[in-house]
Amino acid sequence: MSLSTLILVALGAGIAFGAVLNGVFPDAIVPLDHYLLDPLGKAFLRLIQFVVIPIVFSSLILGLTRIQNAAQVGRYTLKLLTSYAVTTLVAVGLSMAIALILRPGAAMTGLTVSKATTVTVERSLIEWLVSLIPVNPLEALSTGNLLQTIFSAALIGIGIQLAGEKASSFVTLIESCYVISEKILSVILYTAPIGVFALISSVIATQGLELITRLLVYIVGLLIVDACMISFYVVVLWLFKLKPIHFFRSFFPALSLAFGAASSNAALPVALQNAQESYGMREDIASFAIPLGTALKRDGAAVFQGFNAIFIAQIYQIPITTSLLLSIALGTFLVSFSTPGVPGSGIITMTTVLSAAGLPVQGVAIVAGVDRLTDGFKTVLNVVGNLVSASILSRWEGSAERPIDDPLRAHS
Repeated sequence: MSLSTLILVALGAGIAFGAVLNGVFPDAIVPLDHYLLDPLGKAFLRLIQFVVIPIVFSSLILGLTRIQNAAQVGRYTLKLLTSYAVTTLVAVGLSMAIALILRPGAAMTGLTVSKATTVTVERSLIEWLVSLIPVNPLEALSTGNLLQTIFSAALIGIGIQLAGEKASSFVTLIESCYVISEKILSVILYTAPIGVFALISSVIATQGLELITRLLVYIVGLLIVDACMISFYVVVLWLFKLKPIHFFRSFFPALSLAFGAASSNAALPVALQNAQESYGMREDIASFAIPLGTALKRDGAAVFQGFNAIFIAQIYQIPITTSLLLSIALGTFLVSFSTPGVPGSGIITMTTVLSAAGLPVQGVAIVAGVDRLTDGFKTVLNVVGNLVSASILSRWEGSAERPIDDPLRAHS
């Protein structure tokens, strides 16, 4: 079986195993989760994170060296940011509209809300933009700060272009780093089914079905928004003549890993591989656009935060005014771009949106229990949005994808 098939089988087996543990062997959940499932899942995520920064850093530098000049870099960036802004606004508007129509919080009257909720004091937008500039590029690499790593790679790539032939030995070193990282990734991916099985089993076993039942309308509402956004991207692919079926077949390994690991960062190396080997995207565009989108493009976070803010306002019976809707929309739009691509990050940044809109941050406690169950769907949407934006850039630049006979050949 191909890797994507194995991951899909592992997902199904993990859900079934977790459900059996929760329903039949509840006493075994704590020791199994503590000593086996949770460590295996965390170990897999750490293995993936091991290659994320080296691959992003090296692929972005190599991509920039293939771009002819600084004007071309600026053009790529402007087009990508335009795509990110427009599609994120669609995600925010859609999530808030569906929350207003379904009213998932209207009937949630019997829930107890934790009084002790930690409010994270977030920096202003200007401070956040300034913090993207690393003081030390090595520190950005060692701490795994993806945005600072991208900024460092961009500056180094520009320096390489200006240095010309004198930088050829350094480019060779970076190319070696990229190839080595890819080979390491190919080895790590053999552990993906085990990691995905452990991660999803742990969630289903520990969360159970009772909380899901109480928040059923909330969960269904989020899934409806995710499905609508995926459908929106299918239409966008069709309008740009980018063959949606070929797109999803080519990127299925990356999307299945994104769902199982609930991490955009974890799916990044596989997405880069799929883009070049299966989808046929041009190397300079893939190596520049996909890492940038992984750091910035968060449709899933935008959907989650916009939907949740309306949900919590409904729970506390706060009047939905025009000013409240605008505050939620603006906060969601800005915060979505700074949401880390790791599991559970949406809950952390959610407090910022609620605080900006003047909503009770204690409401986060209500959805925290089921966040991991919906995290996989949000992550898939993040990755799809990123890859569609990269594909649109490829079309804008007049480089149609070359046909590949077997879209999953790289992972067979």
